[in-house]
Amino acid sequence: MADGLSVFLVEDEALIRMMIADMVEELGHHVVAEADNVRDASAFAMTAQYDFAILDINLMGLYVDPVADLIERRGKPFLFATGYGPELLPSLLRRRPILRKPISIDQLKAMIDSLFPEATVETPH
Repeated sequence: MADGLSVFLVEDEALIRMMIADMVEELGHHVVAEADNVRDASAFAMTAQYDFAILDINLMGLYVDPVADLIERRGKPFLFATGYGPELLPSLLRRRPILRKPISIDQLKAMIDSLFPEATVETPH
């Protein structure tokens, strides 16, 4: 994809959200919507135009699974970015990809490439 992918980013820590957004941009994609709480994230999950979402599991003490459910209903891929393990997720969401914080740009790129193999641009040698 020449213009990159559009990303919905949900993270309650402003500095971490900015860091992840910078990595997304550096990888040639763009953040089209951001939220730091379940209420705003739920609204964006249903209305924003995005290719995939990156979700923190714990938003100000509330779990993000209602947002994940909304995204899943739209048929959009998503991954979790968290310092927690998958045991905090409802069992149906445990099969989703998880990036462990602190996230590196290489880990993020590998995860995006696995979700969107057709978006990976091969450079000629």
